[in-house]
Amino acid sequence: MPEVGVNGKIIGSGIHPNASNAFETSDEYLQAKAQWEARVAKSKTTGMKYTTLSGTPLDVMYTPKEITPEEYVEKVGFPGEYPFTRGIHPNGYRGKLWTMRQFAGFGTPEDTNERFKYLLAHGQTGLSTAFDLPTLMGRDADDAWSEGEVGICGVAVSSLQDMETLFSGIPLDKVSTSMTINSPAAMVFAFYLCVAEQQGVKFNQLRGTLQNDILKEYIAQKEFIYPPEPSMRIITDMIEYCTKEVPQWNPVSVSGYHIREAGSTAAQELAFTLADGFTYVEHCLARGMDIDDFAPHISHFFNSHVDFFEEIAKLRAARRIYAKRMKEKYGAKNPRSWTLRFHTQTAGCSLTAQQPENNIVRTAYEALAAVLGGTQSLHTNSMDETLALPSEKAVKIALRTQQILAYETGVAHTVDPLGGSYFIEAETDRLEREANQYFDRIDAMGGVIAGIEAGFFQREIADASYRYQIELDKKEKYIVGVNEFVEKGEKITIPILTISTEVERSQKVKLAALKANRSQHDVAESIEEIKAAGFGHTNLMPVLIKAARHYVTLGEMIDVLKVPFGEYTESIVF
Repeated sequence: MPEVGVNGKIIGSGIHPNASNAFETSDEYLQAKAQWEARVAKSKTTGMKYTTLSGTPLDVMYTPKEITPEEYVEKVGFPGEYPFTRGIHPNGYRGKLWTMRQFAGFGTPEDTNERFKYLLAHGQTGLSTAFDLPTLMGRDADDAWSEGEVGICGVAVSSLQDMETLFSGIPLDKVSTSMTINSPAAMVFAFYLCVAEQQGVKFNQLRGTLQNDILKEYIAQKEFIYPPEPSMRIITDMIEYCTKEVPQWNPVSVSGYHIREAGSTAAQELAFTLADGFTYVEHCLARGMDIDDFAPHISHFFNSHVDFFEEIAKLRAARRIYAKRMKEKYGAKNPRSWTLRFHTQTAGCSLTAQQPENNIVRTAYEALAAVLGGTQSLHTNSMDETLALPSEKAVKIALRTQQILAYETGVAHTVDPLGGSYFIEAETDRLEREANQYFDRIDAMGGVIAGIEAGFFQREIADASYRYQIELDKKEKYIVGVNEFVEKGEKITIPILTISTEVERSQKVKLAALKANRSQHDVAESIEEIKAAGFGHTNLMPVLIKAARHYVTLGEMIDVLKVPFGEYTESIVF
């Protein structure tokens, strides 16, 4: 390893600190470059639009000026060392491969429990739970608004009883569990904790992550219930509770995934995601919490889209930005507080209903970008997800994609193999620069919540999405099988998973039996305690856990908190 001097310059390496600058201005280089540029000017092109997926123009080539030796330690550095551009672990995937965490959830808890066991048996190393729309919106299976949606886009969970079934036969001290749930995250987590109690598992043994990122719901996904401020109170309560009681759990996974799925650029995904995360940090600091107590338990979740190099650079830039902010702005002292840990999912919005087998190829490239970007855990989408919930065969292919990547391609053998690439370093710098420009704009308008209420984020994403659609319509950008290489009269021949209407009926029957056989006195008392806690200032988690033990349902907990918190109605944005 080269020796680093006090000014961050590499010494004793045979490289003069200003070698690159000298090279860039040398007569030999300038003459060679001029001759090359003259040849390029005469060369024919394909006529394609040479921009990133986000619309950024690209140079025809990149040179050593993108990263000089004197900038190396400050901007790029070494794996496992500040600013973590090259990764948070010194030996990367040599020490531990990324967690292969396939998203799963459909139908009844019994159905998804069976799928969980199938995935674990085929080599998956962590569970990731998808909930149906009623659960995501805090409504029970017997709610009138739930009709026709129970178990359709994920598993139906209305009570502790459903959570007991969902994880039946799965020891919670042996698996890491991720749950994609936001507005009702506190209630669903209470169910999960109660199942752990029943299994005799101590809370400090539990490992996993709740998405629990309400800010991105207002920005992109729109599955909100309460207004921003009480929602932030709930999340701060959860971070505080987990820091003390469930120390290996990540109580929030700040999610850029859905921001990108809504049509954002890579820079917008990067900036808006990190800005959301910093808002959670600031609320916890305002609560009086020590940053080095809670920051190591905040994780992030990014999209890996199909623009290969831009996605790698985005993930590298994210680590660098996060490290600098946590250390320099928020004063974190523990190096673990500076490290950005994140899960990645390949881009659902890049999947096409046309020629769905092509999605296997798209997903493989997106997964490769995520790994080269240094993700800690990865979900690979199944080829049929644009048509329906994934079939077992499609899920297995998606999982095998990760396993081939890990065990056959050699990409895990060295850390940040594209680090030092002129192009990658230029893109990393560009994305960091554009993200910082967005931070300045967000700060000027009063922060993330003020930006949400003003419709700033929604407009930025809508504008980016519109620009990309225009490029597709003009065929300045191509999607294979959609606006080019189209097959007329194509028929879909892959098997599709369908959800029976029996799922909704059985869930309603089970819920009716539960409500009839539980202690009505305990339920009524628990509901009153939740309402009082909502009006008060005590941490909500203990009363929600107590209510879960008494089989108070998700919808009942959500509804009673509407009394102190109210409901949120989004302003119309033009």
